Amino acid sequence: IMTIINHYSIIHFIIWFVYGKYFNKNWPLFLFLSVGWEIIELFIPFNFAIETITNKIMDIIINIAGYSVGLIFKK
Repeated sequence: IMTIINHYSIIHFIIWFVYGKYFNKNWPLFLFLSVGWEIIELFIPFNFAIETITNKIMDIIINIAGYSVGLIFKK
C-alpha cells in the first residue's frame, strides 16, 4: 500500500533543507534538480523509485518546503 507521504519524504525534506541553508539561493537549479530527479525515478528499475504520481507530486511539495525552511535558517 502506497501512502502520499512515506519515510523517503523525511529524507527529501532534510536534503533540501541542507541545500537551502548552506548553498546560494538558486530557485531555478533547485527546481531543475528536484523535478528532474522525480522524472528520472519514472525510468530507473529500482523498488524505491516505484511510487504513485500523487506521491511524486507530494515529494516535490516536500522538497519545496525543505528548501524554503532551509533558506529561512540560512546563516
